[in-house]
This record gives sequence, structure tokens and C-alpha cells, in this order.
Amino acid sequence: MAYNYVDAVKDDIKNYIEENDIDIKSLGGGDRWDAESQLNDDLWTADDVTGNGSGSYTFDREKAKAYLFDSADGMDLLKDAVSEFGIEAEDIADHMMSEDWEWFDVTIRCYALGQAISEVLDELWDEDEESEG
Repeated sequence: MAYNYVDAVKDDIKNYIEENDIDIKSLGGGDRWDAESQLNDDLWTADDVTGNGSGSYTFDREKAKAYLFDSADGMDLLKDAVSEFGIEAEDIADHMMSEDWEWFDVTIRCYALGQAISEVLDELWDEDEESEG
């Protein structure tokens, strides 16, 4: 089965919320947009979600390479991330030449973070409202 970055990041976000006993309705003062923003700020450098704090999510070059190349949309996400983040072609070439697969993996996870947070909050916000109702 192909690796799915957005699903993987979503799972990591859910684990983060559960492990840290976070009440999503209290994030951002109960405002959905502010909750998304706060989670993005908190998770941007979380190694267990994006790997951006240390520069590696996997701490394993070959595993990061496998995620990148086993993903059905990994290269598309990477292209979008490069465009979104304004990464120079020379930087990409340097990482490619040094086989820095972890850099590519982290870049994709950071790019997928916003979408993943939004989807997780969609699910959890709805579940929370159903349990209150």
C-alpha cells in the first residue's frame, strides 16, 4: 500500500492531541481559526509530527527515502511545497546530491501540516459537538 503523507500527518496530530490531553475546543479561545493557527504554531517544529525541529521525522535516511518514493503523491506534494515555500532549485539540487531524503520528507510534512490540521479539526470538532448534543 502506498504511503499517504496527509493521512500520516493527521494520525500524528491526533496522537499529539491525545498524548497531551488537549481540549481542542479550548485552543484559540474556542475559535476554530485560532485553534488551527495555534496547532500549526505548536506542531511546525514537533519532531513527532513534522520533524522540522531537528530536521528529521524518521531519524532514518532510508525510511525517509521510502516514504518519499512509496507515496502516491509524494513528488506532487514536494513540487507544491517547493513552490509554496519558495525553495530555490539550487537548494533542491544540493539536497538531492547529498541524498538528504529526510529534508525532502520533512518539507512535505510541513507542507501537508495545514491541510492535515484542518481535516483533523473537522473530524474532532464534529465528534465533540455530537457528544455534547
